[in-house]
Amino acid sequence: MTTAVLSIGSNLGDRLALLQSAVDGLGSVVTAVSGVYETEAWGGVEQGPFLNAVLIVDDAATDGHGWLRRAHELERAAERVRAQRWGPRTLDVDVISCHQPGGTELRSEDPDLTLPHPRAHLRGFVLVPWLSIQPRALLTVGQRSRAVTDLLDELEPQERSGVVLTDLVLQL
Repeated sequence: MTTAVLSIGSNLGDRLALLQSAVDGLGSVVTAVSGVYETEAWGGVEQGPFLNAVLIVDDAATDGHGWLRRAHELERAAERVRAQRWGPRTLDVDVISCHQPGGTELRSEDPDLTLPHPRAHLRGFVLVPWLSIQPRALLTVGQRSRAVTDLLDELEPQERSGVVLTDLVLQL
């Protein structure tokens, strides 16, 4: 039913292996994988740097809540502990946006799932990798669909420059 944009990140343990576990766990529904970027932690909690990537996934049988369930399953498999908001984690999988066939973006104000992700437009670690695999990406912010390139341009320079492409690679 939907194509989704997923942001994945890890800053504990074998960070690359944990990101790869998300790609492997999603299997054949993954249609695109960004490069792997290293970024400083976001949210004000003192911790080590993250490895981040963005995935495009597509599955006719999965809706927005289905992608959220799959994200939580991947995090559980990676033994993620939710001890502190924006704290260190083995694996973080966020559903950024979902689109129906034909491109209509799904919207959700459900307490368990806000779509599109309410803070994605503020996060260089989401926007930079996403643009690397979908250069014409759009994201609704408020009530308006915006080019992700424009959203990235509006970020503070240090938010953009802090997203550094590594030579690490995730395998499809």
